[in-house]
Amino acid sequence: MKKMILSVIGLVLCTLLFTFSATADSAKRGPVTNLPIPRFVSLKASEGNVRRGPSLTHRVDWILKLRNMPLQVVAEHGHWRKVLDFEGAGGWIHYSLLSGTRTILVQQDSVDILNHPVPKTLINAKLERNVLAWVTACELQWCEISADGYKGWAPKAALWGVSGDEVFE
Repeated sequence: MKKMILSVIGLVLCTLLFTFSATADSAKRGPVTNLPIPRFVSLKASEGNVRRGPSLTHRVDWILKLRNMPLQVVAEHGHWRKVLDFEGAGGWIHYSLLSGTRTILVQQDSVDILNHPVPKTLINAKLERNVLAWVTACELQWCEISADGYKGWAPKAALWGVSGDEVFE
């Protein structure tokens, strides 16, 4: 009897562990798009209403007016995406107003854009806080960006619009 009870308890624990593991994996993906959550996107339109909930009946809390502004998608519901901006303000926006094009905002007072992703190399430009730039690639600590005709590498820690562990080309 004791062995049977231990077997049942073991089976229940294995089932719970498997269920928790599957739930944790699915929590990392959007239920609508199956894309990673959270993820970064940009505002495709020159203006976008951010609402309290995922429908047109919900009140507009604020209006985004910076085309190509980076946003972080933190949830999905039908055709709506819950987004956060660089200040942490959030709300729901229709997916048609978003683009997968990657952009960043400079988050330090001044950032050197370097010729190569190594310290103490040629400086191509200096960007000030809240400058919008396009991301071409990211390594562990550096991202290749372009802004106003200048191109180079910036430390990832100085940018908002990429995750610390993201690496892509």
